[in-house]
Amino acid sequence: MVNFAFLLMGPYDPKKHRVRFESEGGTALMVGVSSLEEAAGVARELGEAGIDLIEMCGAFGPEGAARVGAAAGERVAVGYVVHDGSQDEKFARLFGE
Repeated sequence: MVNFAFLLMGPYDPKKHRVRFESEGGTALMVGVSSLEEAAGVARELGEAGIDLIEMCGAFGPEGAARVGAAAGERVAVGYVVHDGSQDEKFARLFGE
């Protein structure tokens, strides 16, 4: 059983912007945060609550992922989403250079 969380960066309030999915295989939780500081606090909370894995949107980048990983604790695996380079033009249109 794996308990998983996904953090999404944007104009969100982590107290209000949460979705939880329960199944026999574990829990999946999506939490919106508005800053790296908020993400670190949520990661600490999730680690203490038994989350095994935290993935984050690409907005966090490698430095943000490392900071959130440190906050989550040694037991929690942490990663962030990236896209294939063939999609760069599409991402630039969506989010700017």
